[in-house]
Amino acid sequence: MDLITLTPAQKRARRGRNIALGLVLFGLVALFYVVTLVKFSNGLTH
Repeated sequence: MDLITLTPAQKRARRGRNIALGLVLFGLVALFYVVTLVKFSNGLTH
């Protein structure tokens, strides 16, 4: 099995994509968390 060797530019690009993907996933988790908290707090007060 041959392994692919990435150039430094490709490694930087991959790292940038991974960081962007991680931030997007974290943002979605935070959004769902906030929406859930708002729904529960509205349900408890009314």
